[in-house]
Amino acid sequence: MDVNTNSGSSVRAERKQQEKAKIIQREKQRQTVKTISKILQKTEGERTQEERALLQAHQDMVQELSRRQSRRFLLKRKQEEVFDDAENLKTKVKQLAEAVQQAKHVVIYTGAGISTAASIPDYRGPNGVWTQLQKGRSVSASDLSRAEPTLTHMCIWMLHKVKMVQHVVSQNCDGLHLRSGLPRHALSELHGNMFIEVCDSCSPAREFIRLFDVTERTALHRHGTGRLCPYCRAELRDTIVHFGERGTLEQPLNWKGAAEAAQQADVIVCLGSSLKVLKKYSCLWCMNRPANKRPRLYIVNLQWTPKDNLATLKIHGKCDAVMGLLMEELGLEIPVYNRPQDPIFSLAKPLSPQEQKSHTRKEIAPPSALEDASQDAQALGEAVAVQGGWFGRGYAKARKKK
Repeated sequence: MDVNTNSGSSVRAERKQQEKAKIIQREKQRQTVKTISKILQKTEGERTQEERALLQAHQDMVQELSRRQSRRFLLKRKQEEVFDDAENLKTKVKQLAEAVQQAKHVVIYTGAGISTAASIPDYRGPNGVWTQLQKGRSVSASDLSRAEPTLTHMCIWMLHKVKMVQHVVSQNCDGLHLRSGLPRHALSELHGNMFIEVCDSCSPAREFIRLFDVTERTALHRHGTGRLCPYCRAELRDTIVHFGERGTLEQPLNWKGAAEAAQQADVIVCLGSSLKVLKKYSCLWCMNRPANKRPRLYIVNLQWTPKDNLATLKIHGKCDAVMGLLMEELGLEIPVYNRPQDPIFSLAKPLSPQEQKSHTRKEIAPPSALEDASQDAQALGEAVAVQGGWFGRGYAKARKKK
């Protein structure tokens, strides 16, 4: 018995010694990495003989640290916003105008960058939601019910009206393309629309367009809005496609329309998108064709995108500025958003009396109510951050982090 006890104790002691040795070794390695990192920050002339010898003795570590530094530098460069000077911007827009005029089938892909002028933050820009969260900062409040289609949205509507653009594929959930007047058949909202809830128990699925953000109670894999279909009494669901989900709804996603448009396109114009998500949708890029038979790609974005090396032309400019110049080159008038003619007011279905209190979101105010709402906002002072929903969840994360 004593022999077994002693044997067990010695095994445990040996294991402890091994663990301790590993910890000491890891700590030594951390200290070495720290020392070498400091040495690498010095110029060759500033390094002592002893420091040079240390670098020589740890060549593998020096190479790994150099690779890490290069990756960090490259990542920083990719996140920087670059602006073309006025003359260069005009020259590039002229080339884009020629391409649009000569094309038979133009498709536009849009991202969050086209809505920043409507006071809706983007995601990966210097002041984007995710950029701020990564830095541990809070995200400023944004009342999405007061957002209106931007100059870019209205230019796209006009280009479609005059048949220069055949289809629009958007990653945005803000519903501003729909509100600009763009027809539903010419629009694919791949990640859903915050104003639309559907009943997928009905066949075909029924749509209910609202004047408020329907995503207040929804989240990843949890799409029920709490309201019921007036026809079958099943729970309605939002249309938002979160990261990690696959969109299956026919509308407003309209994947069929997006894929068909991409197949027919001879020019694709990407506006205000990092393309980090869109690049994964292979059906949008015709990569199964030889390079000379793919659509020509024109990208308008201030930051690097993973499709830059495939682009015929990259324009570094703000979307509204570029689209304003493009309309000038094409000799087209830039339409102004007209709230009384906003299609959402005629498309929206009112809630039943029992459901009037089923949400706390502000509704899109009809023109007559705008003045009163503005006065109320001034009386209340600073806006309160939006809670819940597809966009408001970022605010909650920011506050917790802070």
